Amino acid sequence: MSKKLSGKIALVTGGSSGIGLASAQELAEQGAKVYITGRRQKELDAAVALIGPSATGIRADASVLADLDTVFSTIAGESGKLDVLFANAGGGDMMPLGAITEEHFDRIIGTNVRGVLFTVQKALPLLTNGASVILTGSTAAAKGTASFSVYSASKAAVRNLARSWALDLKERGIRVNVVSPGPVRTPGLGGLVPEEHRQGLFDALASGVPLGRLGEPAEVGKTVAFLASDDASFINAAEIYVDGGLAQI
Repeated sequence: MSKKLSGKIALVTGGSSGIGLASAQELAEQGAKVYITGRRQKELDAAVALIGPSATGIRADASVLADLDTVFSTIAGESGKLDVLFANAGGGDMMPLGAITEEHFDRIIGTNVRGVLFTVQKALPLLTNGASVILTGSTAAAKGTASFSVYSASKAAVRNLARSWALDLKERGIRVNVVSPGPVRTPGLGGLVPEEHRQGLFDALASGVPLGRLGEPAEVGKTVAFLASDDASFINAAEIYVDGGLAQI
């Protein structure tokens, strides 16, 4: 059976766990050769082993421009092109107004906005005409969340980057879209609170979702693979929510 991404070269930043890993697995399942990045070598190696022989891991921090240069020079030397870019690396933690520190602001904006911007910009020479660029947004960009303002603002910025970049890249036919998950059962979500409060957080978040549960990383991964494929050939500058209805009501 023919696979939707056969012959395609893909990069997933932040691909060693959670949504990034699930997306890399789905891209590989659909026939793509997949490069993934991550900051921790042990997790990166485990992710590559899980994805299989079509995966290559490159240790990199998406907020460090020299690391990004290494990523793209590696892809250029091995594959010579990039058909799919999933700029997924990011994260955040909770801090209420009045307690926000310069370090908190710089770290979240540095990864979620600066890192995404330069990931896409440095990928441009490798991106094929008609390539698919996918950015990770969040329902937090469209809703207020106590103690989560910097993260929410960073994801609102990502949403608008996609709108503008779709115009910047229109002559090359490169589509730029955002996938915005709701609460998804990932290590990052669980890490927002101490372990003893984790289930309570999951239960509270699930109660606000019309489907009554958290999402799973693979559900987001399937949406990423769809946006990467020709099935989404007329979807551009869009935000696709994978949130069980959370931000829709």
